[in-house]
Order: sequence, then structure tokens, then C-alpha cells
Amino acid sequence: PDDTGGSSWVTAVEPKPLSGQVKRGLQWLVANQHESGGWGQGDASLRSGETDKPNVADTCAATLALLRSGSTASEGPYAPAIRKALDFIMGHVERSGPKTLSVTDIKGTRLQAKLGPNIDTFLTSLVLTEAMGTMPDTAGKDRLAAALDKVFYKIQVNQDDDGLWRGRGWAPALANATAVKALNRARQKGIAIPDDVLAKAEANAMGEFAAGRGVAGAPDAAGVALYGGAKNLGMLTDSVSTNRQLTKEVAQRAAKAPTAEERDKAKAQLRRFAKAELAYVGARADIVTRLSDEGFVAGFGSNGGEEFLSYLNIGESLLLEGGDDWARWDDRTSRNLSKVQNSDGSWTGHHCITGRTFCTSSALLVLMVDRTLLPPEAIEAARAVPALDPEPAPGTEPAPEPSPEP
Repeated sequence: PDDTGGSSWVTAVEPKPLSGQVKRGLQWLVANQHESGGWGQGDASLRSGETDKPNVADTCAATLALLRSGSTASEGPYAPAIRKALDFIMGHVERSGPKTLSVTDIKGTRLQAKLGPNIDTFLTSLVLTEAMGTMPDTAGKDRLAAALDKVFYKIQVNQDDDGLWRGRGWAPALANATAVKALNRARQKGIAIPDDVLAKAEANAMGEFAAGRGVAGAPDAAGVALYGGAKNLGMLTDSVSTNRQLTKEVAQRAAKAPTAEERDKAKAQLRRFAKAELAYVGARADIVTRLSDEGFVAGFGSNGGEEFLSYLNIGESLLLEGGDDWARWDDRTSRNLSKVQNSDGSWTGHHCITGRTFCTSSALLVLMVDRTLLPPEAIEAARAVPALDPEPAPGTEPAPEPSPEP
């Protein structure tokens, strides 16, 4: 892996200073971290079988928010909290089996019920990838690298032929998108994620678009167009960012390949990159059009952790190219989230994922989305790509009715 952890990465736009709302939310997170380093759900209305003891997925969400604020495991006001959280997360990874997809023995959380039992694993892979290159000592660096190797092996060997991962949940679409984001961010940072793993996930997102469902027809999105759109656009954005970073290298390989077989393989990869680029441009245009539809943006109909996570995926895609679409979306979500913040600095969901830890963390990630660090090659390519006019997806079907909350 790249020992710098992507230290040369940059933001796609000039980040805003941390607002008072964001600072209060971050302070709420730190104040509610358990002594173990983890976070519980932060939900006062637990359902039968649920527990509010610290768990991996909520801890990952909170840690990601602290990292995006500018602190790392080595420096910044939240460094001690981040180190404790990473210790909690890595401890669970280390105790888990080598091939099972799960990284934790804690079951029955709201996030697992709504996003599927693998959400802990996928968020772990994303957080540890973001923490690469920031550990304060060699021992911590080596421990994080070993944990990352273990988690990505679990993800790779458990990927289905359709490019996703199985697991019951109300709307696992957003969990699958998180897995694909982590795999691509890891590859961009130099971790050896196999091409076929990335290609299968990319093909899944492209298939949804080509099937005439635009980006809203994901079968694992509980019938909620916002979740399906955020999943597939997010997957295509992350995939295309990796492709753009690799294009020059693959093109050189095609030109200098010592055998016809190697040359043909490189050219096939470049053709795949081009198809994904076209699908991404079409998906992005589809989402931008849908953002004027209040029903689409409302998701299930009220604020929940799923809505906030969907907004994050959409925001990360729009900011890659910047411009008016990004500016309007950022202003809209920032104003709306500021209105629904609790007086103590937290956010609460009103359906499904209601816990304050995840809702606060994901709301903060939306408000700080302009601080997302990305490979400069991906941003430069995005700004250089002309406005393509892809063929419209055949016979776009209306989105199905949302599945009732279980």
C-alpha cells in the first residue's frame, strides 16, 4: 500500500470552515464515546432484541466524521478519540474469523437490521482506509495494515457473481455502495484490490442503468428511489474515479505490452473504463434531474439515517465535478440539516435508522462532504471531461413503491 495514505490527495472544491452546527455535532459525538473507544446507537427507544452497547458500525460512522473534520489518529483536537475508536474497531477485526464476512460478534443493532448484517464490515473497510498513513507510530501502522488486509480479504472472497454481497436487511443497497466505495478508495491508495472484484461491482451499477431503470431501480433499495439512485450513482462515481486514476498506466501497458494477449487485456480494460464513464455521465444527469423532485429527495418520506447516507453519496459525486449542480445541492442539504439539528448538537432519525450516533455522524458527513479527499487525477479528469450526451436509458420505469418499514 501507499505508505502516505494518500497524503497527496486534495479536495475537489475549497472546503468551507467548520460551522457552529458542525462543531456542536462533533462535540456531541466525543461526549458520547464510551470508555472502550466505541459508540452505541445513541437511541433511547430501543426495540426488542436491540442493544445500545458499543458496536462496530456506529463507531465507524462516528470515527469517519471525526476524520473528515480534519483530525487524524496523530494530530488534531479529536486525535485521542480517533485512536481509541480505531483500537476498538481493530480489536473486533482481530477477533473475527479469517473468511467470514462479519467483523464482529455483536448482533441485533438497528444498522444491521436496516442496512444488512455486513454494514459493520463495509464501514470498517472504509474507515481504516481513510486512516491509512495517519497512525502515530510504526506499531499502529502495522496493526492497521494487517486489519485492512484481513477485512478486504473477507470482502473479496464473499463477493457474489453479481458484484454485490448477500445479507438480509430492509435496504442493503447503501451497504453495498459503502463496500464498493471502500474497495475503490483502497485501490486508489495503492492496496492490491483485484481488477475483477472492482469490475464485477462496476458491472452491477452499469447493469441497473442499462436495464432501463435509470439509477433508481436497485432491487435491494426497499423500493425507495433515493436509496437506489444514491447506491448506483455512488458506485459508478467511485469506480470511475479509480478508472481515471489508472487510465494512463493501462494505456501505457497496452502500448508497450510484450505479448498480444497482454495488449488485448489492457485494451479490454480501457474499453470497460469508457463504458463506465458513459454510464456514470448518464447516471449523474439522471440524478441531477431528479433532485428537483421533492418526493425523490424525501426518500422514505422523513429523515432517517438512510436519507443522510444517500445524501452523502450524491454529494460526493456532485462535488467531483463541482459547478452549479454541486453548489445548489450543498446549499440545500446544509440548510435543511441545520434546521433539524437537536438542541444538544445531535441529529435524530424519524424512521428506520433513528439512533443519534449514526444520524449525527452521517449528517455531519453530509455537511463536511466538501472535505472529502480524492486523487487529483480523478478530479482533473472530471473537470476535463466534456459534457457527453449518452443515449438515454431505454424505457425508464417508474420507481416501485417503498417497502414498509419492518
